[in-house]
Amino acid sequence: MPKRRDLIALAAPFALFAAKPGGLPNVTLNAKDVKVQKNPFGELRIYFDGPTDQLRAMTAGSLLLNAGATPHPPHAHPEEEFMVVTEGTGEMFCDGKTVKIGPGSMMYCAANVSHGIVNTGKKPLLFYFYKWKA
Repeated sequence: MPKRRDLIALAAPFALFAAKPGGLPNVTLNAKDVKVQKNPFGELRIYFDGPTDQLRAMTAGSLLLNAGATPHPPHAHPEEEFMVVTEGTGEMFCDGKTVKIGPGSMMYCAANVSHGIVNTGKKPLLFYFYKWKA
């Protein structure tokens, strides 16, 4: 299975608004404004990807994760990350602990800490993710 960084690298060219010199644009996007990358595990959208006025790198996106699917095994990367679940049920793994999740669940994971998500429900699980490097 591909790693999240590989998915983001694949999706980066599809981001509607790539970084401009000095940072990302000030803009509001709706889901319909962002290209969808269809994968066997679900639909990935990258809303923003690039530097900001205060960060070297910022990625914000969503993944509509198919029932019973995971985008990849638990992994770690150099960016910090938040994940916010808005629909569906599943499990998140973070720093050695697995927690059942549903709408309103949120994960923070520091850089280089193992984490992952799996949809254990019968319906798609929608989550948004935010990764950055200062």
